[in-house]
Amino acid sequence: MDFREITEFIRDFIGYIITFIIIIFILTFVISLQPISGNSMYPTLKEGEFVLVNKLFYKIGKIKRNDIVNVVNDEGKSFVKRIIGLPGEKIHYMNGKLYIDDEPYLETYLNENIKTHNFLFEDICNKEECPNSIIPEDMYLVLGDNRPESEDSRTPGFGLRNKNDIKGVISFKIWPFSELGKIN
Repeated sequence: MDFREITEFIRDFIGYIITFIIIIFILTFVISLQPISGNSMYPTLKEGEFVLVNKLFYKIGKIKRNDIVNVVNDEGKSFVKRIIGLPGEKIHYMNGKLYIDDEPYLETYLNENIKTHNFLFEDICNKEECPNSIIPEDMYLVLGDNRPESEDSRTPGFGLRNKNDIKGVISFKIWPFSELGKIN
């Protein structure tokens, strides 16, 4: 065996190990693949589709209204929802309209055939946890786009989600390939 073959093998092997470590780092801390399960985000996202979750974005960026996010509940179960309410806001839904701080807000991403049942902020967060009837600091109200079929902030036991429960922002669909691209 030639010494050059051994050094070339070692160099290639180290290159593969470094590549493997970089891929593991990226999949652990930067992005992940998220399958869509259920129809709570229909028609924006459908069951069986796959999206990329940018885990790094919220470490350097700011959570904004209408962001589609990967969020976990108290048991650690993962959900895909839309950010509707931000800290310091009062949210309620009356007669098919979202109100943010008592001002109507147009939700252009919703299917016009899907209706949202009325709810008051007090239905989501009691006076003890939200004494001023506003979303507390570092907490967010999240809803699915398909409101009748969504387990979200309106669901008992789910409620407002802490910033730490938001694991990343979703803005890119990778499956099916025919719909590959940015999500609005």
